[in-house]
Amino acid sequence: MKAKVYFTKDITPESVLRLYKALGVNLPGKVAVKVHSGEPGNQNFLRPDFWRDMINYVGGTVVECNTAYAGKRNTTEAHLETFHNHGWDEFPIEILDAEGPDTILEMKGNVIQKNYVGKGMANYDSMLVLSHFKGHPMGGYGGAIKQLSIGCASAFGKAYIHGAGEPDKLWTADHDLFLESMADSAMSVIDFFKGNVAYINVMKNMSVDCDCCAVAEDPCIKDIGVLASLDPVAIDKACVDLVYNCDDPKKGHLIERIESRNGTLTIDKAAALGYGTKDYELICLD
Repeated sequence: MKAKVYFTKDITPESVLRLYKALGVNLPGKVAVKVHSGEPGNQNFLRPDFWRDMINYVGGTVVECNTAYAGKRNTTEAHLETFHNHGWDEFPIEILDAEGPDTILEMKGNVIQKNYVGKGMANYDSMLVLSHFKGHPMGGYGGAIKQLSIGCASAFGKAYIHGAGEPDKLWTADHDLFLESMADSAMSVIDFFKGNVAYINVMKNMSVDCDCCAVAEDPCIKDIGVLASLDPVAIDKACVDLVYNCDDPKKGHLIERIESRNGTLTIDKAAALGYGTKDYELICLD
């Protein structure tokens, strides 16, 4: 059966909420809303006012995890300061790995069989994954699967995924094994929430660099739209397809970033693990 991916070209807070409602889902219990707080200096991340209506609608808590690299989000104190400086204070916020020990999620992955997440994840019953779709220096692209994997991993867990099970190889592990490890770890988060996860990807301000880059290139392709789905594989595949099929003559720069990093391998491996499908129906609500 094809996964349903809802789409609109109208990139507004109202459209985000409209697409979420089209999913027909009621996320149960206490909802964790996974966002990207934005590395200080980055000009492309999506600001809290864009997400306000969506976060308030589900009554969720904004969640993040600390980074595994130096910057302004690698400690809880610095991360909360970044949230404050970027205007997120209107929402309840939790840094999931603010206190240890990490929670270890086990899964039958192809490369890794453990995922280290912040113990704060146990406070939630479901998750809304809000993703800014764009390029990424290592992953090729960043979307829903990356938010589930690297995004939900603790600082140590991020190193573990990047190192394909060997955190000391944070930046030196085999690249494809890193991509597969992202697919593996994302599965564990979905399993943790028993499938009670919904996804929204926004194709706006699309640079070849991610929101974790303090110095990032400006967007290289025109804005495309907003997508929503209950399938993380389908929504990321739809975003990649929309990039390839758009009429922007500058799209080659982003496509080169995706292809040079073998970015779609993560989608392929996630589909092979069975928690999503690349076969989707794009339902336009315009």
